[in-house]
Amino acid sequence: MQYEGQICRPPMERSSYMLPAAVGCSYNWCTFCTLFKHLKYRELPMEQIEKEIRRVKEAGGNPKQIFLGDGNAFGMSMERLLRILELIHLHFPACMEINMDATVTNLREKSDADLNRLFEEGVRNLYLGIESGCDDVLRFMKKDHTLAEAYREIERAKTAGLIYNAHMMTGIAGAGRGLENAEKTAEFFNRTKPGKVINFSLFLHDKAPLYKEIQAGRFVPADEVENLKEERRLLERLETDSLSYDGFHDFVEVRVRGILPQDKETSRYFQDLQKLLLLTVHILICQKMYSFFYDYP
Repeated sequence: MQYEGQICRPPMERSSYMLPAAVGCSYNWCTFCTLFKHLKYRELPMEQIEKEIRRVKEAGGNPKQIFLGDGNAFGMSMERLLRILELIHLHFPACMEINMDATVTNLREKSDADLNRLFEEGVRNLYLGIESGCDDVLRFMKKDHTLAEAYREIERAKTAGLIYNAHMMTGIAGAGRGLENAEKTAEFFNRTKPGKVINFSLFLHDKAPLYKEIQAGRFVPADEVENLKEERRLLERLETDSLSYDGFHDFVEVRVRGILPQDKETSRYFQDLQKLLLLTVHILICQKMYSFFYDYP
């Protein structure tokens, strides 16, 4: 597979065949994101997409599950999406589902008839960057939606049979607001009932626009202890059935994942979170001790 840029897909799609259909993200304004900032969004020529499909077919491939890249493939026009889906089903008769990233705006731009047609053509899982249940946080991070818009468009997608999955971020509300963000985000998920939640702890990259906000004092990041407490409160408040949860952090290796509510009832989540909290506190203490002994004037 020829792929330009950094490969990015949900962890649940790691066994899917990833078919590039575009480069970059057609929105690309999120303050915290650096994945596509260096790329100018463009849609790949249909000839190139068909060539890639034929290459896989000729190598003996007949994938059952396909993830359509790049950053928000669902934002492509209906004509283009339907042509790609036609090629997939022509060359990969075993394919049972086609999944992709999307934004709330992408959903808004599709009519009810469009959503129904895409479901009929095999589109199943959409991964939406919800990030937070706080409207002011969404505005600050320059997300493309409000909570009211997300509620409305997700309901339309689910009515068409599409499965809505959510990306979120602990730490996105900043220092001192972790528990508030956890409770409001859990409330959003309890109402919208995603199939999967992928929780990326906010990663502070010096190339992200958010870094300038930190330097200017307009955003104070939470530390990992607060992020872990936020994740624990989120899991305490979630009240959905058969929810697949995957949460991971950039600075600690232990991941918290499983199926709600059964894994919560067996305390699996909270045992992993306790390990994370103890490990993170230990790391912070070591950092302070290092600073005292080696940076002391």
